[in-house]
Amino acid sequence: MPFTVVRFNLVDPRATPESLSERYRAALAMAAYADAHGIDTVQTEEHHGVENNWLPSPFTFAGAVFGATERIAVTVSAIIGPLHDPLRLAEDIAVLDLLSGGRLVTVAGIGYRPEEYEERGVDWGRRGRLQDLLLETLLAAWTGEPFTYRGRTVRVTPRPFTRPHPLLLVGGSSRAAARRAARLGLPFFPSAHLPELEAYYRERCAEYGTEGWTMMPAEETPLLHLSEDPDRTWAEHGEHFLHEARTYASWQSKDIRSAATTVAELRAEGVYRVVTPDECLALGLESLVLHPLCGGMPVEEGRRSLRLFCDGVLPRLGAQGLGPGQFRG
Repeated sequence: MPFTVVRFNLVDPRATPESLSERYRAALAMAAYADAHGIDTVQTEEHHGVENNWLPSPFTFAGAVFGATERIAVTVSAIIGPLHDPLRLAEDIAVLDLLSGGRLVTVAGIGYRPEEYEERGVDWGRRGRLQDLLLETLLAAWTGEPFTYRGRTVRVTPRPFTRPHPLLLVGGSSRAAARRAARLGLPFFPSAHLPELEAYYRERCAEYGTEGWTMMPAEETPLLHLSEDPDRTWAEHGEHFLHEARTYASWQSKDIRSAATTVAELRAEGVYRVVTPDECLALGLESLVLHPLCGGMPVEEGRRSLRLFCDGVLPRLGAQGLGPGQFRG
């Protein structure tokens, strides 16, 4: 069965505090609906100081999702690791892991926007060393035992629910990220379909004597929106997909590759796809990633997309959903 994802980054370039509050609360209701219908995971992410109101606090959002759901996982993909205080992050993830019964998945990357580092007063040139410190600290902290942190003895409590620790993956598309994951015995999450990097990661695991696995995106993983009339949806709402694609392009992000400057060009690329339930099933994808509130999409249109996916696609897949912490690598 395909792995099913509903993604939220809560972007809205025209938001007011009132409309953004409605969008956040709608996303929680949609997460509960996805949970009840067997979708595997809610995916969210982290960016700071973005004019279009990109979600900056994925763990706060994850906690709200856990409070509104019973079985669905939340994948934070990805946090910008060096921007976080390691001890505080260890505590926050432990508490979320306890609250959710092990449903939190964290992908730790180092980011690709120097302005986020500058805004937080973090040295961009030290990001690799800071990421090493973060990951090493998390693993030590979650044992519940005292350990040495920056020259002093500390202890983090409570211990998480998940043993040996909450699911933590190292994200990235570089050899440095693959080496880091292998050295620490952590799973590796490339930001794109990169078989050669997966092979490099496995070689480094053998070198370090560690065991690991890769959660690599499929060669084709478009962002989906469900509609009974894709032409109408592109005509009425294509600007929202284009807004997100252009935002990523302005960041030169490797996560979403699009050179489109018009809605027509974006539709032709196939990175964002508006499909009917029948077309969705015919795609034959390993992962189905629904992006119902993309780029400031009107809330009601997002709800229609999710309902159509849950009612018109999932039953025909025979999808039952995965249990907490079960992911296909």
